[in-house]
Amino acid sequence: MPAPLQSMANAIRALSMDAVHRAKSGHQGMPMGMADVATVLFTKFLKYDAARPDWADRDRFVLSAGHGSMLLYSLLHLTGVKAVTMEQIKNFRQLGSNTPGHPEYGHTPGVETTTGPLGQGLATAVGMAMAERHVAARFGDGLVDHRTWVVAGDGCLMEGVSHEAISLAGRFKLAKLTVLFDDNNTTIDGEATISETGDQLARFKAAGWAVKAVDGHDFAKIAAALRWATRQDKPSLIACKTKISKGAGPKEGDPHSHGYTLFDPEIAAARAAMGWTAEPFTVPDEVLKPWRAAGRKSARVRKAWEAKLAASDLKAEFERAMAGDLPEGAFAGVDAHIAKAEAEKPAAATRQHSGAALAELVPAIPEMVGGSADLTGSNNTIVKGMGAFDLPDYAGRYVHYGVREFGMAAAMNGMALHGGVIPYSGTFLVFSDYSRPAIRLGALMGIRVIHVMTHDSIGVGEDGPTHQPVEHVAALRAIPNLNVFRPADAVEAAECWKLALESTKAPSVMALSRQKVPAVRTTVAGENLSARGAYQLAGASLPAQVTIFACGSEVGVAMAARDLLEADGVGARVVSTPCWELFDAQPADYQAQVIGETDVRVAVDAGIKMGWERFIGEDGAFVGMTGFGASAPAEVLYKHFGITAEAVAAAAKAKL
Repeated sequence: MPAPLQSMANAIRALSMDAVHRAKSGHQGMPMGMADVATVLFTKFLKYDAARPDWADRDRFVLSAGHGSMLLYSLLHLTGVKAVTMEQIKNFRQLGSNTPGHPEYGHTPGVETTTGPLGQGLATAVGMAMAERHVAARFGDGLVDHRTWVVAGDGCLMEGVSHEAISLAGRFKLAKLTVLFDDNNTTIDGEATISETGDQLARFKAAGWAVKAVDGHDFAKIAAALRWATRQDKPSLIACKTKISKGAGPKEGDPHSHGYTLFDPEIAAARAAMGWTAEPFTVPDEVLKPWRAAGRKSARVRKAWEAKLAASDLKAEFERAMAGDLPEGAFAGVDAHIAKAEAEKPAAATRQHSGAALAELVPAIPEMVGGSADLTGSNNTIVKGMGAFDLPDYAGRYVHYGVREFGMAAAMNGMALHGGVIPYSGTFLVFSDYSRPAIRLGALMGIRVIHVMTHDSIGVGEDGPTHQPVEHVAALRAIPNLNVFRPADAVEAAECWKLALESTKAPSVMALSRQKVPAVRTTVAGENLSARGAYQLAGASLPAQVTIFACGSEVGVAMAARDLLEADGVGARVVSTPCWELFDAQPADYQAQVIGETDVRVAVDAGIKMGWERFIGEDGAFVGMTGFGASAPAEVLYKHFGITAEAVAAAAKAKL
């Protein structure tokens, strides 16, 4: 390999040392160790144009080991991404910079996904690779033909989500996915062998991957390994044997040089060891020029692709799909379904109502790709004719994720980030504990991912308290920028699906019942009432003294309690609250109008009280759960725990 590659790699090392030292915070160890591998990847293999880091057919590069963010920021700056200036490199980890401590999607051009919690970048990249194959099956390899490259470290591969991700990728033979393992035997506590002695190559090979080990500091061998990866018919792992803080003189290979450990004397020694004489935050022209050339090397490929797209009959549809815009008339079928439900008033579980809405939406919106964590029949997430996402052509729109809730949620994030796919999939609400870290990252990134979470309360019934999610809705509502929908019947379920699909800047959770619920939206509204987050479902026929608040399966309980109160001469109104986050976004006067000024406010929920204070105040009455559930039929449990219309009416009367 040409000698300049060493100087180009040393530029990454110098910038990483300088930025971490100036911030007095960060991790220079991994960027210095993987600088040689990254240099070969970006100069010889990555299909990437720094002038257009959002080009649709670019290769995706995911830094799963996000603590080593200066590797990525150095690459973006050196290749010529305009937004990542030297001033931004100097402001590493500072308020207002686009070089935060861990890469953040939407914050820095060229950053494909938010990485920080180890392992999630790898799992998200699996979703990107899945989306690439699916969108290619739809639009053809002429428009979609790119790879996904991942840099992961020991920590990423220790995290449990990595096991889910690599087995999923191996099952689907995602041949355009390559993981570059920074095999430096280092964790924060010391050498990785103090906690891990497994054979990573054997593990990946057992999961169906092609595997290879390489000297991570030999440019020729690195290039040969990357070339090998592009010829495989399955995902590939390249274990790059590296030294942490490579080039740092006496600190090279020191397990404790993972984080900020290079001070003035150590940096001076490192510069001397590398023969780097430039001033801090300075890259000599003879080094910068080949880097900038690397940033431009795919410009002709991009322009040829743009010409191909311009000449394609699929241009408009491809651009619409990649932009995330819904097709014209996307909601025509579901609107007719809503009108039918208003007229026929069907009683069923809201998971079934959700499935009925999907039956109208999936055929109308070709980007929707569904799935389930081995609970398809329970989640009602499949629609006739979807077909399974699988070899040989990946055109199917339904993913059998297996029992991999965390991996599934992270992969859906990757699909949404890739574009051309609107992912949704299902599991039981109680298993949102397994999905939660990926749900949180999706909310942080502001991407459209829809999590179908059925069996949403003690209404699960006989499976017992291990499967009864009494606190999970409240916990999900605590995540910023996540819309948690808990619809009450067929109409609200369809309305909430429309809102989730329109929500391009926030993920959604659909919390759905296992047990049958009555229809409560029995009159034609003429608008999507769920869009307000909460609304008066039923007014009082007498002067209103009581307001009952509920969502989901308990709205029927609230309506029955209203009837009991009114029969006893107590005016009562019912407010349905399908999405608290949307209600919080309403004007203050609307919120005040919905909450009202009755003497008594009561909430009923087959979950815990947390959060209901926003509707009932600190002195309002609550009918619901204070502990875990039990194993029995749903109707028995509701009576056993006192979540009944009679209990709600009694609680209201006690407050009057």
